[in-house]
Amino acid sequence: MKKLRTHFPAFFGGIASGLLISIGGTVLLSVENRFLGAVLFSVALLCICHLDLYLFTGKIGFCAEEFDGKICAALFVGLLGNFIGSTVTGLIMRAARPQIIDRAAESCIAKLDGGILKAFLLGCFCGVLMYAAVKIYKLGSDVGIIFCIPVFILAGFEHSIADMFYFAAAGMIGIEYLGFIIAVVLGNTVGALTLAALVRLKNTV
Repeated sequence: MKKLRTHFPAFFGGIASGLLISIGGTVLLSVENRFLGAVLFSVALLCICHLDLYLFTGKIGFCAEEFDGKICAALFVGLLGNFIGSTVTGLIMRAARPQIIDRAAESCIAKLDGGILKAFLLGCFCGVLMYAAVKIYKLGSDVGIIFCIPVFILAGFEHSIADMFYFAAAGMIGIEYLGFIIAVVLGNTVGALTLAALVRLKNTV
């Protein structure tokens, strides 16, 4: 029971993060101006960082700086929490904000049509920006969040937790969805770890 409790912060912080990312996604789907929606989406990561919550895409890159079994377990538990928070919120928004359903479905259909490899590659670039945003925040500035989040959205990069929300809101959770999300999670992971490793090498040579 004691070991289980050690993962409660990651689990509940993960659910809260999924909720906040979903609110950002709801704003993006609700406004006509995509640029405005992308900027407002950054509120989600600002809240997550300042409340010290647990977002998989914001944590995974730091494994390149420090890694052990406990961190690995926390990442998995946090990702599970992210999935629950974003999926449940997506289903709630599907019922409470039906006007976003068509836009969510249109977006998700385009994502699936792109294929697994494209999802992975676009996930990599999102991972790069997510690590950069959180790393800059840890250095004492919100600038990384305010700029990196709109950039990944406007560039069309894939964020796994946001995608969980979009697919839930669209009512498109199935086998094809699962393969897509796994590809994006792996992409987010590879991208974040790559930038983190390069930064570490730069600081050690």
